[in-house]
Amino acid sequence: MEQNSTEATGEGFYIDLGGVGTSYDFYTWTSDRIPMVSAHRGGPYPGFPENAIETFENVLKFTPSIIELDVAMTKDSVLVLMHDDDLDRTTNGTGKVEEVTYEYIQSLFLEDENGELTSFRVPTLGEALTWSKGKALLTVDIKRSVPFEKIIEEVRSTGSEGHAALITYTFPAAKKLHSMAPDLMLSITIRNEEEIKRLEETGIPWTRVIAFTGLAERPREFNQALHKKGVFTILGVLGNLDQSAVSRGDQIYASFVQNGADILATDRPIEAAKAIKTLTPSQSSKSKYFIK
Repeated sequence: MEQNSTEATGEGFYIDLGGVGTSYDFYTWTSDRIPMVSAHRGGPYPGFPENAIETFENVLKFTPSIIELDVAMTKDSVLVLMHDDDLDRTTNGTGKVEEVTYEYIQSLFLEDENGELTSFRVPTLGEALTWSKGKALLTVDIKRSVPFEKIIEEVRSTGSEGHAALITYTFPAAKKLHSMAPDLMLSITIRNEEEIKRLEETGIPWTRVIAFTGLAERPREFNQALHKKGVFTILGVLGNLDQSAVSRGDQIYASFVQNGADILATDRPIEAAKAIKTLTPSQSSKSKYFIK
């Protein structure tokens, strides 16, 4: 994947929500919403490995962004950013995350997507939460071996309730998380009318929901149905749709937004953000949260 040739500015593009109340306002859909990107695994590019704070900072040099990150847990119960169960692909270490200590992980360096070793270390979830304050929204992908209680405890201890949303893949998981932390925003997979009904059966209020609509474009009418409930839609363009943009041109990202996607979850956040920038309304009630 080639990095966008646009020169990065010396300053970052930030989103600052302040507190929980403002996250509810930010994530309440309005017709003047500002379309955004979500950087999958933090937005890795050559020299910038996935799930690294330095990688997050690189993306924010080009565009405001939601940062999607993955959380695993070490043998001694430290929450670290890691997508895979083992360390082999993304670090110069070996072994399963849950079978090694945090002390061991601290000794490692991250590798980028091309297998090139960098000088960047594996961050903890706490470090990422602290870093993101006043800079970016987070969506937290929780690996199966990580107890929900540990995630919520880390969000609470760092005061990150206002800008960290938790990702769920099933309605029972969403219901459990909501019962444990009813103030937190949840990213919930909702791909069709039946799943809208299933969400409503959980009792989770729409004010706590960001709708991940899957990895295929949904009908405009479906996106509108979610908008009428005040809900933002996240379209997963990572994978096939990102590849379509590579082969057919980045303007395809704009067509997704024009069809009702509000946030594009992508492996190409810099390119996608550039393609949808012209769709930002001249005036928006959300502008107050965006800082250059």
